[in-house]
Amino acid sequence: MSGNPFEDLAEHYDAWFEGEGRRIFEIELAALKEVARGLPRPWLEIGVGSGRFAKALGIDLGIDPSKKLLELAKERGVRAMYGRGETLPFRDGSFGAAFLIVTLCFVEDPKAVLQECHRVLKPEGSLVVGLVPQESPWGRFYEAQAQKGHPFYSRAHFFSMPKLRKLLWEIGFRIERCLATLFQPPGEVAEFEVPREGHCSSAGFVVVVAQRRS
Repeated sequence: MSGNPFEDLAEHYDAWFEGEGRRIFEIELAALKEVARGLPRPWLEIGVGSGRFAKALGIDLGIDPSKKLLELAKERGVRAMYGRGETLPFRDGSFGAAFLIVTLCFVEDPKAVLQECHRVLKPEGSLVVGLVPQESPWGRFYEAQAQKGHPFYSRAHFFSMPKLRKLLWEIGFRIERCLATLFQPPGEVAEFEVPREGHCSSAGFVVVVAQRRS
């Protein structure tokens, strides 16, 4: 056992998408697909995990520090490699878009990851951040699960929308668009949802699109 749940419980993590998380995944994916249209290529996903989102979105390359999850991603036909978001092994200006999908809350150094995203993006490149806002019902629910020792959420540090906005601006990004979804409360997700423009505090999942401004 490595002590890293994303390594030790990789199959358990991936199975969530086929079980209780199936509808949640569909809802989140719809919002991501909406913002992804027209973004310049190539696309990079930092924290590609088992490749569920990368496969569905057609992401060109993924990177992740979990070898077990990378094996699952590659089995799905996703082009992926080992690495960490804090030290991306790519040249400056290599990508048209970078995706962080429920990843920022799990990295050791969020600021360093965002700085690396800024570095590897082309001048006209976009950063797509999919997150569970800390102030949302889902953020509070997951933080409560963390207090109970949940193997994954106990490692998470959720961001509020104001904190994310401030951090993105400091690094050199300007938020261009927000889509909100997952308005159904935890434990009661039964129907598909169409994402809404803008951010709402009751949304359990928000997609932020930010552009380089410097």
